[in-house]
Amino acid sequence: MTELNLTQREVADMSGLSQVTIHKLISGKVKGTTKILELSKALQCSPERLLYGIDPIKRDPVQNASYMGMLDAWDDSTTLGEDEVELPFYTEVQLAAGNGIIAVNENRGPKLRFSKSTLRNQKVDPLAAVCVKVAGNSMEPVLPNNTTVGIDTATKNIIDGKMYAINHDGMLRIKLLYKLPGNGIRVRSYNQDEYPDEIYPGDQAKVITVIGKIFWYSVLL
Repeated sequence: MTELNLTQREVADMSGLSQVTIHKLISGKVKGTTKILELSKALQCSPERLLYGIDPIKRDPVQNASYMGMLDAWDDSTTLGEDEVELPFYTEVQLAAGNGIIAVNENRGPKLRFSKSTLRNQKVDPLAAVCVKVAGNSMEPVLPNNTTVGIDTATKNIIDGKMYAINHDGMLRIKLLYKLPGNGIRVRSYNQDEYPDEIYPGDQAKVITVIGKIFWYSVLL
């Protein structure tokens, strides 16, 4: 916690964790994924800064809402600004037979608005972008349960270490992907304590279809 100019005792008092736990986290003796999330809330900084010593915007093009501009829920009665566009927001989704996403119910609920310039800067075509909710704890602490992510369905090429939405044999998953020799794929979660890497050689990797690249996520702590 040197970068924040705080002693281990001060960090323990702020977070409600014991000083022993703080020492173990700093020394790397325990990873404590759930504790990292608690600690980041107390220190009002991103979990990635604690895990990697760097903010998400510097580590990866995937950016938090504070860097992406305004995010708002709206309905058909809300007027869009000149620089705004609406994106479908699926709180419950299922995968189509192919490689797309369809809503369990008709998408008549709230949508999310983004500025056109923001999407243009990220090279995202609004017609190819959708937003969904993340379920589960496999991507904690970066993507806690119920985090909203934006998917660019026009970008399917795998760049090692980037985050993607995938159709894994009929299951929608948000994961870090890595290419392996022979057209294999390594699937990685942020929560490595509970979800170790999954290795799929060439033939086995055929059950995985890339839906699109994650271009944005929003976390409410």
